[in-house]
Amino acid sequence: MPRRKSSQAWLQRHFRDPYVKRAQQEGARSRAHYKLAEIDARDKLFRSGMTVVDLGAAPGGWSEYAAERVKPRGQVVAVDLLPLAPIAGVTFVQGDFTDPQVLDSLRQRLGGPADLVISDMAPNITGISATDQARALALAESAVAFAQSALRPGGALLVKAFHGTGFDALAADLRRHFKKVSTRKPGASRTESREVYLLAKDFSGAESP
Repeated sequence: MPRRKSSQAWLQRHFRDPYVKRAQQEGARSRAHYKLAEIDARDKLFRSGMTVVDLGAAPGGWSEYAAERVKPRGQVVAVDLLPLAPIAGVTFVQGDFTDPQVLDSLRQRLGGPADLVISDMAPNITGISATDQARALALAESAVAFAQSALRPGGALLVKAFHGTGFDALAADLRRHFKKVSTRKPGASRTESREVYLLAKDFSGAESP
C-alpha cells in the first residue's frame, strides 16, 4: 500500500532533521538524547551517584545519557511497555509502571527513593487534537503521580507535556509539591511541535495519607 502524502512528508522532514543525522553519526539511540543534554547543560540535572528513574524509556536515548552522567556510583532504572536493548549502567523493567506488579518490581530495583525522575513519554498520535491532548496529559499526570511517590525530599522531575487543555492545571499541581517549576523548550525539540518540558525542582516530600 503506498504511503499517504502526510507520511511521506514526515519521513522527509525526519531524515533531513540535523539531530537525527547527528544521532546517526554519533551512535546515539535517538534524537531525544540531545533534548536531555541541552536541558542538563542549562539546569545541571545530573551528578555522580544519583538514582534516576526513566519512565517510558525506549528506545533508550535518555537512559543512555543519564547512565553516563551518574556513573560510576549512580544507577538508572528504566521502564517501558516496549523492550529495551541493554545499556551499561541501566536496569530495565518491562511493563506499565501504573500496574501494581510492575510498580513493585520497579521499587524493588530502586531499593529506595529516587533523586530524579525523567519522562519523555508521548502518546501514539491519532491526528484528533482533543484525543491526542487528553492522552498526552494522562501520561504526564501518571509520571507526576509516580514522581510524588518515589522521589526523596529535594528531588526533581523532568516531564514532557503539551500545551493545550490541562497544561496549566498540571503545572499548578507541580507547584504545590515542588518549590521551583520551569518550562523548557530545547533546540532539539521540533519547532512545530507543541511539546515542552516541565522541570520541577526541590520536591517538598510525599503527602501523608
